[in-house]
Amino acid sequence: FTLVVVFTYFYTAVTFDPKEISKNLQKMGGFIPGIRPGERTANFLYFILNRILLVGALFLGIIAIMPSIIGSITGVLAFNFLIGGTALLIVVAVVLEVMEQVKSQLQMREYEGF
Repeated sequence: FTLVVVFTYFYTAVTFDPKEISKNLQKMGGFIPGIRPGERTANFLYFILNRILLVGALFLGIIAIMPSIIGSITGVLAFNFLIGGTALLIVVAVVLEVMEQVKSQLQMREYEGF
């Protein structure tokens, strides 16, 4: 559980830079309503990121230990080996990605000319 939470924070720190996102928003003329472009946007993104990241990291940790919890409740000790926490995370990610692709394919059919 703890490793999943820690690595979630680490991965997000490596891949998501609020200052870079703020800079890109400003270059493209985008903005967040009610927030001034530049440093205030970066601070706002950092604030929101921390709030969302805490909930997301805890949720991922719970999903990772879910097979252990179910195994101890049902008494099936081999349940951890049947569906591990990591495998469950991968399955959920793949299912969500497939759902997004199906949704985008269905939306493409609604446009004229296709």
